[in-house]
Amino acid sequence: MADLFDTPPLEDTAPRPLADRLRPRKLSDVIGQEQVLGPEAPLGVMLASGSLGSLIFWGPPGVGKTTIARLLADETDLYFVQISAIFTGVPELRKVFEAAKHRRANGQGTLLFVDEIHRFNKAQQDGFLPHMEDGTILLVGATTENPSFELNAALLSRSQVLVLDRLDLAHLELMAQRAEQELNKSLPLDGPAREALLEMADGDGRALLNLIEQVVAWKVDGKLDTNALTTRLMRRAANYDKSGDAHYNLISALHKSVRGSDPDAALYWFARMLEGGEDPRFLARRITRMAVEDIGLADPNAQTQCLHAWETYERLGSPEGELALAQAVIYLALAPKSNATYVAYKAARNSARKTGSEPPPKHILNAPTSLMKDQGYGDGYAYDHDAEDGFSGQNYFPDGMKHPVLYQPVERGFERELKKRLDYFAKLRAKRQT
Repeated sequence: MADLFDTPPLEDTAPRPLADRLRPRKLSDVIGQEQVLGPEAPLGVMLASGSLGSLIFWGPPGVGKTTIARLLADETDLYFVQISAIFTGVPELRKVFEAAKHRRANGQGTLLFVDEIHRFNKAQQDGFLPHMEDGTILLVGATTENPSFELNAALLSRSQVLVLDRLDLAHLELMAQRAEQELNKSLPLDGPAREALLEMADGDGRALLNLIEQVVAWKVDGKLDTNALTTRLMRRAANYDKSGDAHYNLISALHKSVRGSDPDAALYWFARMLEGGEDPRFLARRITRMAVEDIGLADPNAQTQCLHAWETYERLGSPEGELALAQAVIYLALAPKSNATYVAYKAARNSARKTGSEPPPKHILNAPTSLMKDQGYGDGYAYDHDAEDGFSGQNYFPDGMKHPVLYQPVERGFERELKKRLDYFAKLRAKRQT
């Protein structure tokens, strides 16, 4: 019986892409990913003990997720089936599971590799569970998105998540050398141009091999320099999804660089997001939030700078208006930092939740009717402008509630001045109360 989803083998004479020709034939040939494949790493330990379980590979494109899954099937004598969540629906899944059951009845296990597994909805993901539990399939899923957010808890609890890293320049150079050996031809590039080619791949091994295939096909005399290379080749688009994991990772990097007072790093991540196609209005909103959350009253002008930059962008549009946002990013990074307002606000919200519906003290309530006057509304209120130093020191919290200290300014920037004022009023309040 022919197995469903089998792909007929290509004839030996059929042209094969370089990436396919260089596909590793054993796990030790895989470039990079030592943190997963090493002798003491998760897969190394699993294979040595003969107890391979279901896995989720999480990593960027072109780092070997599919290749490792194929080699795992070879190492464990499991039948390899590959599907993509993009092209596979419920009817196709049923056929995959039926074929796996048939193989199991004949003594053959199945390693089911699901590419882009995060594309399956919750019900489809749940459909894998009984077949994983009864041993019909050993599931290996691959995703470029954070499994914590994209895969349901039941599937994650039955799998081990392994993180595959972006390939660095040393890994890509080793891959380029293997390609030259396979092609029996050196790349017609000088040193800087060769490094530029590796950088163009942006950590994606498959992308690098595709670029190399293009370069070796050129008919050139001598070696090309970087300018000649970049004229002939377009840089690979950066891996960035405005609604995915990269979006949240990069905005986190930008925010923490601003908080850490590093204008160079802040500008870098700001530029990375723009190069990835991020909406500048999203960035305008987020940097304004940074001004409020991490700078606050240490530099009250920071928020104004952000709002002006946002307004400038709305008037000029891209790309001119983006310079105003970059200026605001630099200002924020170099501004004195304080989260005292942010901390005080959260403490105030927490205190408000705990005290429920406690009313204000009656002496600070207005009394527009005689009934309210009879109830003591406004009785004993001290008008601060009539008091010594323009400060009465009265209690403004609910009766019986201890006066909390919510706002605690730092000794930085303008908040240093606010701290002096706060200490001044604290002394006056103590004086009035005694």
